[in-house]
Amino acid sequence: MKGLKKQRRIQVIVLAFAAMIASFTAFYIAAPDALQFFRSPSEIAETPPPATEVFRIGGLVADGTLIRGQGETITFAVTDGGATIPVSYTGVLPDLFGEGEGMVGTGRYIDGVFEASEILARHDETYMPSEVIDALKAQGVYQDPNG
Repeated sequence: MKGLKKQRRIQVIVLAFAAMIASFTAFYIAAPDALQFFRSPSEIAETPPPATEVFRIGGLVADGTLIRGQGETITFAVTDGGATIPVSYTGVLPDLFGEGEGMVGTGRYIDGVFEASEILARHDETYMPSEVIDALKAQGVYQDPNG
């Protein structure tokens, strides 16, 4: 009897371990874009990611770079004070999007241009995503809007 109980315990442990591996594998296959990483323009300029990787970029829209009117495609540059990355976006921009304002974009870096599939802008005049604040602080260009 002791051998049978020990064998059952081992079977249950192996089955639980196999179920855990199967669930992690299913999550990884089903949601690869859910695991998007944030990068600052300086990080992208330093080590460009592969064109197949979807990630988020954040910073300030560089002054004088916002160009509209070329069909539905809008181009601008995003900067963190250390580097500037050109961005191309096809679609409707958020109402609060503008030059000198904080933004976060999701997309791919292809041939030196970040091709955005989604653009997020600040919520109000004082909001900025924490990742953007951290990147701007690391470059020494962050200015607290409340201070």
